[in-house]
Amino acid sequence: MEITEVRVFPVENNERLKAYATIIFDNCFIIRDLKVIQGNSGLFVAMPSKRMKDGTYRDTAHPLNNETRAMIEEAVLGEYERELKKLSEQTGV
Repeated sequence: MEITEVRVFPVENNERLKAYATIIFDNCFIIRDLKVIQGNSGLFVAMPSKRMKDGTYRDTAHPLNNETRAMIEEAVLGEYERELKKLSEQTGV
């Protein structure tokens, strides 16, 4: 399985939520609504989830092993950093 595309959509004026992301695998499978979150020990990628009747959240898609989770986080956070750099160059900040 190969990540063939990552799109990141930064969010302004939010303390914890930094961006939404979409990831495509093998040019044939897409996962939307991943979130880039500022946690206590740095940025991490949260998988798409839905709220259950009891108020808890459950992931609707997620990796089944740490290797795949690391691959996704590396790709999404790398694209997030590139997007921030591109935005700062455009605004001159």
